[in-house]
Amino acid sequence: MQPARTDLAPPKDDPFTLQQLKEFDGSDTDKPIYVAIKGTVFDVSHKRETYGKGGSYNLFAGKDASKALGKSSLKEEDASPDYSDLPEAELKVLNDWHGFFLKRYNVIGKVIDLPPAVANL
Repeated sequence: MQPARTDLAPPKDDPFTLQQLKEFDGSDTDKPIYVAIKGTVFDVSHKRETYGKGGSYNLFAGKDASKALGKSSLKEEDASPDYSDLPEAELKVLNDWHGFFLKRYNVIGKVIDLPPAVANL
């Protein structure tokens, strides 16, 4: 596991729609790579080999795949921002991932059009 970073920038609160997030999926090497968890958008560009095209976690790039993270799933059908039906144990896994990302990646914004079921969680 990678250690927490001490050089993170102050968090930003730039608004992103789920559609806009798709532009940052690692397919364009001139653009950064973003991953959203529970609506928080992280810049994971410095791990392009992991999140970029062909990377082991590219499934998460350019989207909010909270449900997949909670389920520890790499299935496309689980890569959804709607985690409202996760059981308590999987919610804990999702929260642990969110905390992990907060310590290792710059926060650059928030998803503004999350599904209603999770918008207020």
